[in-house]
Amino acid sequence: MQLNADDMCRLAADLAAEHGHAALDYAHRAVISFESEGEPDRARFWFMLSVFLDDIMLRRLDPEEPITLH
Repeated sequence: MQLNADDMCRLAADLAAEHGHAALDYAHRAVISFESEGEPDRARFWFMLSVFLDDIMLRRLDPEEPITLH
């Protein structure tokens, strides 16, 4: 199953709404955990999710608006 940028943004927005700033901490810990377990694909997924979470938390990204990737 492939997730596109819109899917990732919606997932990050849901996590942010549910867990607030703790969601970013969860994502960072997941990256470290999966990297140490030799799971690079899972670590990459959580890293990308953390990028979206960071942008949402800092209000650089409004998950209700269409996103543009450069």
